[in-house]
Amino acid sequence: MSLAARRATAADAPALLQMSRDFHVEDGAPLDAAAEATIAHVAAGEPLAPAYMLEYGPDLAGFFILTLGYSVENGGMDGFIDDLYLLPAWRGQGLGRAAVTLAMQAARAAGIRALLLEVEADNSRAYELYRKMGFTDTRRRLLRQMMD
Repeated sequence: MSLAARRATAADAPALLQMSRDFHVEDGAPLDAAAEATIAHVAAGEPLAPAYMLEYGPDLAGFFILTLGYSVENGGMDGFIDDLYLLPAWRGQGLGRAAVTLAMQAARAAGIRALLLEVEADNSRAYELYRKMGFTDTRRRLLRQMMD
């Protein structure tokens, strides 16, 4: 058996929402009401944020969401692994690497020229995995301004 990814559908919204909640609580940034509403929208097929359910055989193992953008610096369409989550039962088995590989394949299929992700500063395990998979540290700071 191997890890597989399939596009999420509206029927996946409850599972996607619960995993998103769990992921963001683990990260220390629980989802607010607006973010929760966005998850249902993403599961229904938002073209700028395709969501993928990760399955290991018949079992749900996690999810990832790509967000699409455009960058002059990156030569065209770029993407962001906005969220990538494995259920706790599936961690420590090499599936994280497989999940990132599936996200990279989905990004290539979408025509993305540069794929970005962020990792919490204290998550050295994930940081090292991403570095080993070819991601480079941009040495830039990610800043945010919420636009009301």
